[in-house]
Amino acid sequence: MTAPSDETPNLHLSADGLPQDRVNPRTLVSRETAFTGQIFDVVRETFALTEGGDELVRDYMKHPGAVAIAALNEDNEILLINQYRQPVEMNMWEIPAGLLDIDGESPLHAAQRELAEETDLSARTWHTLAEFNNSPGCSTEANRIFLARGIEDAAAGDLIEREAEEAEIVTRWVPIERAVSAVLSLELHSPTSNLAILAVWASIQRGHADLQAPDKPWPAHKLLRESGTGE
Repeated sequence: MTAPSDETPNLHLSADGLPQDRVNPRTLVSRETAFTGQIFDVVRETFALTEGGDELVRDYMKHPGAVAIAALNEDNEILLINQYRQPVEMNMWEIPAGLLDIDGESPLHAAQRELAEETDLSARTWHTLAEFNNSPGCSTEANRIFLARGIEDAAAGDLIEREAEEAEIVTRWVPIERAVSAVLSLELHSPTSNLAILAVWASIQRGHADLQAPDKPWPAHKLLRESGTGE
């Protein structure tokens, strides 16, 4: 089989030739909310891939998105938290994370707040490490992972009394090599944590040369894009 060439119309590449996801909305015919929930809604959209083409109907979860924090100390240990997750009935090792559910709050500020609220820590240096869409075939949920370094205690005013599942949070600093081994040994199952661990490891190997600004535009987050705050 012949590999597609760089001239293939559907093959989107960045200026330096890397594969690149691109925003490419199609013709929207209608949109309605089929279900309204506490955190997410279910939206039904009718659309066409081309103007005047056949109409398609898809249901998807409208989710506010989230941020996560790969906190890395001076010994190249990553901070993991253990928390119970009811849908899968598992205690899971994850990285600190939280929803983008406060109107007007920037992703960076949300990450700084979540780090303090879940671990009682703060960081002096922040970068965007990676982004991903959890399940783009059925959800708008977008996640941005920040790399946080220069770890120190959070200010007293940023601390909260953790409740419900968060009251059981346990924190551990894990050498990044050990965390990578846990991922590759199928011991860890949080997609956010697994991606963060592997991305941190890769970033260390590359001397952190690819880190992005913490306030970099986020067009892959559909809801921020539509509100005009993601570009």
